[in-house]
Amino acid sequence: MARLPRLYLPGCAQHIIQRGNNRDACFYGEADYQAYLAFLKDAAAKYQVDIHAFVLMTNHVHLLATPADEQGIGRLMQAQGRKYVQYFNHTYGRTGTLWEGRYKSTLVDANAYLLTVYRYIELNPVRAGMVTHASEYPWSSYSSNAMGKAIQLLTPHPQYAQLGKTAKERQQAYRSLFRGRMSERDLMAIRESTNKAWALGNDRFKAQIEAKTGRRAIPLGRGGDRKSEKYRRTKYQ
Repeated sequence: MARLPRLYLPGCAQHIIQRGNNRDACFYGEADYQAYLAFLKDAAAKYQVDIHAFVLMTNHVHLLATPADEQGIGRLMQAQGRKYVQYFNHTYGRTGTLWEGRYKSTLVDANAYLLTVYRYIELNPVRAGMVTHASEYPWSSYSSNAMGKAIQLLTPHPQYAQLGKTAKERQQAYRSLFRGRMSERDLMAIRESTNKAWALGNDRFKAQIEAKTGRRAIPLGRGGDRKSEKYRRTKYQ
């Protein structure tokens, strides 16, 4: 089956996943995490991409980002990825690729899923059993979004800004989002949308994305496209 082109829309947040080749480790030590974030910060500034949330796991990375134009995310990932691979190969005396092919991404409905994706990203170390609470993991945006630690890489999304009038109120409201576990429904929706490049949101959002991009934002119904002329001709034969 032909691979669908990625969905891009300036000003619309995207959830991005980049995995290590063969699920191998991409980070060996503290300096590696720091280097990745430094390269990411430079690329985000250069290509006008706002980074709202991130987590650097041992063998993959999650980002929540909003580009100013259609090329922003692609250029960011290409530039940042290239620099980090050069750093990594030089540091560890290796050659060849580090990342597993193309990164995966989905457009996120800000009204329906934006803060849910924030949570999904920053709870990755908890789901992986690496820590018992998101605050214990040093290589995510939780310390900034929930605790107020200064991370220059980050730009709050407008949806995050609406959590409170002051930084303290926003952080308190944000921490409250992490009480309890995420629903399986939300977990599956985020994973499927990101891995298969569908839009993540309600039906209205998906229809808007299709109208603006000219590309399907949802999978075809089982058994084929029920709206297609071919389906209608063959259904009752």
